Amino acid sequence: MASERNLSVSQNFFRRESFVRRLVATADIATDDLVVEIGPGKGLITAVLSETARRVLAVELDSRLVNELKTRFSAAENVEIIHTDFISWALPETAYKVFSNIPFNMTADIVRKLTATKQPPTSAYLVLQRQAALRYVGQIGEPNTQVSILLKPWFDIEIMLDIPASEFIPMPRVSIVLARFKRRDAPLVHDDNAQLFRDFVVYGYNQWKPTLLEGLSRLFSNQQRRILSKDIRLAEVRPTQATITQWLRLFEVFLQHVPTEKQRLVFGAEQKLNKVQSTLQKQHRTRKPF
Repeated sequence: MASERNLSVSQNFFRRESFVRRLVATADIATDDLVVEIGPGKGLITAVLSETARRVLAVELDSRLVNELKTRFSAAENVEIIHTDFISWALPETAYKVFSNIPFNMTADIVRKLTATKQPPTSAYLVLQRQAALRYVGQIGEPNTQVSILLKPWFDIEIMLDIPASEFIPMPRVSIVLARFKRRDAPLVHDDNAQLFRDFVVYGYNQWKPTLLEGLSRLFSNQQRRILSKDIRLAEVRPTQATITQWLRLFEVFLQHVPTEKQRLVFGAEQKLNKVQSTLQKQHRTRKPF
């Protein structure tokens, strides 16, 4: 569980209500929406959201801020202040949206929670560091990270606008953006194949070969790789250079033309990677300083 201190010192709050109104106006928040706000701070965004949304659930861990928020919104019938850690909080079971200026050091955990759940938001607007946002967006001319390819079959992700550092207290020393994660009405991968696709991508990203097709040599025959190289234009393409369209086409061929015994090579790839990463993180946290 994140400590209250770690959350409060990692968050940059907005200065002006007028600018917050401009941000919220870019979102598809309607009068019948349930909106979740993560880390509302002193309630500047909460107040603007409450003017439009049917209901606002503001989830705050910091006890001091919770008391201030409850006082400020005591008369607002459509605002509920929830004192808890968002990461352990149960997300709504009905349709909802998210609009939040989140603590930057919690970005990965928050995005993972919102996108990995069985009931993700229909859209989530998150204030993020640009570098972090690009990991999820992935663009032409930019590396497509593993996490961006894992998310794109289910979410359309884009940077909506840049946010001047002068709009925050304290002023951040990095570039900040508003990013949107919009759930696709029709996923690009069937639910029955969701985990297999994720394993396939993780397997492809972690073979440490010069090109993507070389990394998949245990799955696809030499002839299949020659055809894929030409038809999908994968010659000399590294995993980070492949587009979501190319990954989806690869996966389609994998499902249709790779024998079951070879398909098993990718089973559990994501779980294995997560286990390794968890072990490394634990070692890093417990490592004694010199």
